[in-house]
Amino acid sequence: MAGVNPIGLDIGSSSIRAVEVKRVKDEYTLTNFGQVPLPHGTVQGGILSDPVAVTSALKQLWAACKFNTKQVMLGVTNPQLVVREMSVSNLPPKEMHRSLPFQVRDMLPLAVERSLLDFRPLEEPGTNPTVRGLLIAMPKDAVTELVQAVEKAGLHVVDVDLASFALLRAASRLDAQVEAIVDIGAEVTSVVVHADGEPLIVRTVPRGGVEITESIATRLGITPAEAEALKCRFGLHGDGQPDTDSAAADAIRPLVNELRSSFTYLASGERQKQVTRVALCGGGALMPGLAEHVQQQLGVAVMYADSAARLRDTRKARTRGFDSFVPSAAVSIGLTLGAAA
Repeated sequence: MAGVNPIGLDIGSSSIRAVEVKRVKDEYTLTNFGQVPLPHGTVQGGILSDPVAVTSALKQLWAACKFNTKQVMLGVTNPQLVVREMSVSNLPPKEMHRSLPFQVRDMLPLAVERSLLDFRPLEEPGTNPTVRGLLIAMPKDAVTELVQAVEKAGLHVVDVDLASFALLRAASRLDAQVEAIVDIGAEVTSVVVHADGEPLIVRTVPRGGVEITESIATRLGITPAEAEALKCRFGLHGDGQPDTDSAAADAIRPLVNELRSSFTYLASGERQKQVTRVALCGGGALMPGLAEHVQQQLGVAVMYADSAARLRDTRKARTRGFDSFVPSAAVSIGLTLGAAA
C-alpha cells in the first residue's frame, strides 16, 4: 500500500508490541497500537525459543488491532550483540559493507561467517582515509529465525534495526547532558548511553523484572506470584517489614551494579564521559521507588523517559489504554519513527 509506513514491531520476553504512525512533514501522528502476551519461555534472554508461539501471537495481534499494513520494521537484540566504536576504511557504502568482514575479523568474539555486520558512522567521512563509527555484530541465525517466525504470520519484514537504536530515537532527550536510557524488560535490560543523540555505550544486560521477582521470592521464602505482587505494590518503598525492604534492595543490586560498571567504564575510557542523567523505561522500571533508589546508589539524576514525546494526537489512544502501553513501548515507537524517517 503506497504511502503506508512500516509498523514498529518489538518482540520481547513477555509480550509483542506494535506501533503504527503516519508521517506528515516532520511530525509523527499515532494511528494505531497494540500488544499481546507471549507464553512463558517463548523468548528467553533475547533468544527465540518457540517460533510457532511467536507466529501465533502475531496473527492474534493483527486480527485484533486491524493495522493498515502487514509491512513491519523489526527490532532485534541478542545476548551476544556486539556494539563497538572503531574506525574503518573510508569507502563508498556498498564497498564498506562488503569489506567489513575482512576489516573486523580479528576484533570480534563472534565468527564473522556466522554474524550479521553493520557499521553506523558517527562523523562525516569527508576525504579522510578512515571514518569513525559503531560496528554492530549479531549472530546471523538468531536474526534469521526471528524474521522467519514473523513472515510465517503473513507479515513482511521490510527492514531490521537494533532495538537499542530504536530506544534512542524514542526516549532520548537531546541536550548538553550525557544520558543513559535504561529499558528494563522481563528478562533483558537495554542500556544506551548517548551525548546529544550520539551513542557512546550500547549494552544488552541479561537481567530484568523476572530475576528481581525470583530473588525476592527466594529471599522471603514465598511463591513467585506473591513476590511479584509485593514488588508491584510496594517495590523499594517497602511494606514496613525489615526483611521485605532488604529483599527488594538486594534483588535490584545486580542490575544497579551493571549500570555502575558501565558508567565507570565510560568515565575512565578513551572518551572520558560522565553520565549525568538516567532515563528509565520498560515494564520493570515501574517498580515503586526504583528511580529514587537508583539515584541514591549511583549519584546521578534519575527520571522516567517519555517514549511518546515525539508522537502527535495520542488523546484518542489514551482512551484505549495507551498510557499503560507506553512504559514498555519505547522500542516499538522508536522503530516506527525510524521507518517513517
